Amino acid sequence: MAPSSSQPRPTDPVRARREQVARWTLLANRIGYLVLALAVALFVLAFLFGFTPTMAGLIIASLVVSFVLLAPSIVLGYAVKAAEREDVERGF
Repeated sequence: MAPSSSQPRPTDPVRARREQVARWTLLANRIGYLVLALAVALFVLAFLFGFTPTMAGLIIASLVVSFVLLAPSIVLGYAVKAAEREDVERGF
């Protein structure tokens, strides 16, 4: 079969930007949940072997990093999904 000679469809800049935001939010979600799991693991270790100021600092730092990543990425993820759903409903 010969390749078609049709021009590629022009990309909608709004949808392209939305796809980019979706990729970044997915990455932030994965990293945020990974750091949250690290905080839980550190807490369990500290519980088993004793809390030290260093361990407490690591737990708090990992919790803060996870919340900073997760809060906006979850909200933006829902926003992207809602915008895509609305586009489909309107036939765009």
